[in-house]
Amino acid sequence: MTNSVANPVKETKAQRAERLKRAVNPWASLEELRGFARRGFGAIPAEWIGTYLRWWGVYTQGDGAGVTGGANGEGKAAPYFMVRVRVPNGAITAQQMRAVAEISREHARGTADFTVRQNIQLHWVTAESLPDVLDGLTRAGLTSMGACGDVTRNVTGCPLAGIDADELIDASPLVREVTARLVGNAEFYNLPRKFKVSISGCPAWCSYPEINDIGMTAVRRRRDGAIGFSVRVGGGLSTEPHLAARLNAFVRWEQVLPVVEAVASLFRDSEVLRQNRKRARLKQLFLEHGWTPETFLDEIQRRLGFALDPAEPERVPSDVYRDHVGVHAQKYPDLYYVGASVLRGRTSADQLHALASLAERYGNGELRTTNMQNVLIPNVHAKNVERLAKELEAIDLPAEASVFWRGAIACTGSEFCKLALTETKAFSRWVVEELEERLPEFDQSFKLHVTGCPNSCGQHWIADIGIEGKKIKTDAGMIDAYYFCVGGAVGLHAGIARPVGYRCPAAEVPEAIERLLRHYLAQRGAAENLRHYFGRHSNDELRTILAGRPTVAEERDKPEGSIPAGVAG
Repeated sequence: MTNSVANPVKETKAQRAERLKRAVNPWASLEELRGFARRGFGAIPAEWIGTYLRWWGVYTQGDGAGVTGGANGEGKAAPYFMVRVRVPNGAITAQQMRAVAEISREHARGTADFTVRQNIQLHWVTAESLPDVLDGLTRAGLTSMGACGDVTRNVTGCPLAGIDADELIDASPLVREVTARLVGNAEFYNLPRKFKVSISGCPAWCSYPEINDIGMTAVRRRRDGAIGFSVRVGGGLSTEPHLAARLNAFVRWEQVLPVVEAVASLFRDSEVLRQNRKRARLKQLFLEHGWTPETFLDEIQRRLGFALDPAEPERVPSDVYRDHVGVHAQKYPDLYYVGASVLRGRTSADQLHALASLAERYGNGELRTTNMQNVLIPNVHAKNVERLAKELEAIDLPAEASVFWRGAIACTGSEFCKLALTETKAFSRWVVEELEERLPEFDQSFKLHVTGCPNSCGQHWIADIGIEGKKIKTDAGMIDAYYFCVGGAVGLHAGIARPVGYRCPAAEVPEAIERLLRHYLAQRGAAENLRHYFGRHSNDELRTILAGRPTVAEERDKPEGSIPAGVAG
């Protein structure tokens, strides 16, 4: 007997994932999924539970304890599923929203969460219900296909596309084209990891091109006034945040789809990214493999077979708030959109029903979801704006909300996620209510992002204050805690939030934030915003303010396990 037979080499996670992906295209195996599901959770093979279901926007729900009690960095699964509904560009009709509400009510215990990629997530879906849920979405003109897995995720764009008074161009047709080309296409079902695309024609960059694998933003060419796009590549957060690199290219409208496809194929063909699941995102080419914007552009142009025009000067938004909450004029006279603030993205079937009815009563039956977990109703006549705002307030989705309510983002947390260390949704609401009571005078835009583990699904790296879930051991046992990062930003002053070395029990978070914001209010200079304030204080100083006393820096823990392919919204 040879040594290799006696001591076989164990298959790595990456090798297993790649073997399974080569064996089956889940998009072509829907009937197989239906057959398993009808027989119940126990009949679904392990490779479907752990891998293939994600290609249909489905992954197992945690048991409510998060990562605690599991193994290999992942908690225990309950016999239920999360189903993520993709909403390209955030555009959804009232009829479709009502259909999601009905599916939620019948199959998901009335749950519904808006995500940071303009999707809607449902929870508590049983295996037996999966075929009915997928069929119900199809009948409504919706799908969960490609909302999770190693594929192109929901393609995001400005929710004001076509109605924004300041937009350079309505880019939503391009979002639909890219979606049609990459989602469901057998050529792109097997990427090394998730692939995120953003295409926007608005000047506020509300779809966060800085943190996408491809971010396209409209720009006007000086010599002839033509509208094209700047392109950024390799953005992403997770445990190793990396802001996307701008390429020296002006992409014309008709070139957008070929360029996106070229980047997708480059990603697909990068075998070096298939060796380790933790290091498989496009950004790793820049972080680890020596790629530069110049070498990346050269490879894209080689694949295209033609050269792109040089980049044009662009106007990068500076300290622009991107949530679209409130009442705002559209490009057409007498029409407005009303943005509702959905605290930490959490809604219910009843609220979705109400939103659909309000969109029909006061608008033209359209709704738009945003990248800050909010929803807006467009095309509202001026005479109806006040009544609509009052009705939104009555269903706890206010168009006028405090800076704390508006700026709160939260990931799924341990309630449903197997990776989370902490509960985030109820916690975020409590923190917001505490801050509203403690600091009613606070007068600035303020982004507080809560993420339940180091993987940053709550995007804490780009928040004014981002807090990352931890556990602290006490005499009473393990309790939820949070680690503070400050000063994250996108746009002209883009930068990753600084870990300041402060960690505290979850119960102490509002008091710590209050201390910091009160110090800012007392010490700020003329026209000094939080970003400037954080920039002129050292980590030691900020940590002392947060703690209320000098304190030793805490190490930021490294994650113990990799994030599954479907977790981030």
